[in-house]
Amino acid sequence: MGAFLTALFTGLRLGSVYALVALGYTMVYGIIKLINFAHGDFIMVGSYTLFFTVPVLREAGVPAWLGVIAAMLVCAAVGMATELMAYRPVRKTGTNMTALITAIAVSLILENLAQAIPAIGPNPRTVNSIFASGGVSLSGATLSWATLITIVVSLVVMFVLYSFTRGTRLGRAMRAVSEDKQAATLMGINVNSTILITFGIGAGLAGVAALMYVAQYPAATNVMGTTLGLYAFVAAVLGGIGSIPGAMLGGFVIGLVYSFSSAYISSSLASTFVYLILIAVLLIKPAGMLGKNIGEKV
Repeated sequence: MGAFLTALFTGLRLGSVYALVALGYTMVYGIIKLINFAHGDFIMVGSYTLFFTVPVLREAGVPAWLGVIAAMLVCAAVGMATELMAYRPVRKTGTNMTALITAIAVSLILENLAQAIPAIGPNPRTVNSIFASGGVSLSGATLSWATLITIVVSLVVMFVLYSFTRGTRLGRAMRAVSEDKQAATLMGINVNSTILITFGIGAGLAGVAALMYVAQYPAATNVMGTTLGLYAFVAAVLGGIGSIPGAMLGGFVIGLVYSFSSAYISSSLASTFVYLILIAVLLIKPAGMLGKNIGEKV
């Protein structure tokens, strides 16, 4: 029982982080139909921000987790700058393929820039003691406070984000731009500003994901966003990319599959099972578990 609960807690912890990252993918894709492969690297930016801010907060006697504010602001700034300098020009003159290639290029640029900065470099940087140690013991397994906080935060973020897109003027503007940019413009919505704010919110979520990730795995590297972003992308597609609840559901499914595969089958095959389940779901329901199949207008 203890081994099962340990795998369960690990899966929920991983799934919560994947879900937070997948929400960022979903925000951007939902409004401009762009797979922002640089989103995983925004988490890298947030992690290094925590690396620099957490020690300062500790010396000042302030809780280390408040560094998430700086991480969110820096990630949001990087996300909005990326939209302005890279994605917006491509949206005006390019195609979906050029936008995808641009996203990959931005990812590589961020990784190489981080490596070139002397204070960062290619070696891992440790971020320790975000949350208090300890936890709740259940049947031989321990649910750490960091795991519990990560799960709760991911659920709260999902509900707040879903309520925001449904119940606020800006959220309705985002959904209108997602449905029809031309019609949204005729209704007086500033499409470019709405897209820019969406990038800021999505990238800001990467700051939250960075805090939760380094709280569990206290090592920031310039390539950490590659694998994390890939798993989160799989989670977003699995749940139904463009769907906020789908991103959350997909994140938890991927986390649990990876954890139980590692615990009961083989850690070296865990990723394989994740991708096999993705393929199976897409063959049965291409739009994902909570996605909607929408036919193209001709």
